Amino acid sequence: MSEGSPFTCVLDARARLGESPVWSVAEQALYWVDIKGRALHRFDPATGVDEAMAMPEDIGSVVLVEGGGFIAALRTGLFFVEADGTVRERLAANPEDHAVSRFNDGRTDPAGRFLVGTIDEPKAGGKAHLYRFDEGGLAPLIGGLLTSNGLAFSPDGTWLYHSDTPAFTVYRQRYDIETGEFADREEWVRLTPTEADRGRPDGAAVDIEGCYWTALFEGGRIQRYSPQGELLAEYPVPARCPTMIAFGGADLQTIFVTSARDGRPEEELARLPQSGGIFSMRAPVPGLPEPLFRRPVR
Repeated sequence: MSEGSPFTCVLDARARLGESPVWSVAEQALYWVDIKGRALHRFDPATGVDEAMAMPEDIGSVVLVEGGGFIAALRTGLFFVEADGTVRERLAANPEDHAVSRFNDGRTDPAGRFLVGTIDEPKAGGKAHLYRFDEGGLAPLIGGLLTSNGLAFSPDGTWLYHSDTPAFTVYRQRYDIETGEFADREEWVRLTPTEADRGRPDGAAVDIEGCYWTALFEGGRIQRYSPQGELLAEYPVPARCPTMIAFGGADLQTIFVTSARDGRPEEELARLPQSGGIFSMRAPVPGLPEPLFRRPVR
């Protein structure tokens, strides 16, 4: 553990861009991705064993599927992936320009739909979107984004949280579990960058009290917000670029955090050598189990 941090490095993965940690309650294992390393990983905290499954493209996020396997959000589309990492079929194409857009953060809603966004890699045109994928196919929900991120739901499923990372902003909106539609989108939390601290909201999760936890990329810490948007606590992480949070463990009270090391300065990596690793700490309250994606019947 780094001085002053409650987090311990449980896997010194040296990931280029670690992301999308998802806890499998059934397996008591953590799945996560290395976007630029083009791999889906399975980490067993009990044994410390991490298994990597190579992917053919950049992989932005992954969710577990009812009956087994995954939906993987790759650069060019959403794909069904077998439990052993075999990519079987493309379920939906990325409708944006693959040269400058890839799928990014995603999460299954309480009804089993997949919400997933894209990233406008040049950060120039605000061309990224948030999409919904279900039996009706891929439908755009929000446009004009730079980096769609921070997806999470309140415990009762009536609030959807969503961030646009380069805009330093977390939004929330009323969510209809029955239809997958939302309304009354509002700016919920806005961070103010400084020259010394460019921490901005990346991946997120919600605990059983409805509090929103966000990883601050280039901020070196995790923040916990009340349902009213009040900052309750900050927890430093031994990496400058934590990326996303997942609740896991037998009681869902262990927080796992992925991180990145790609493109970071040598001085920073010398000071924070476990950047790109997975860190964990004991949470004050449990999180929520991840819903499984309900694959459309074909």
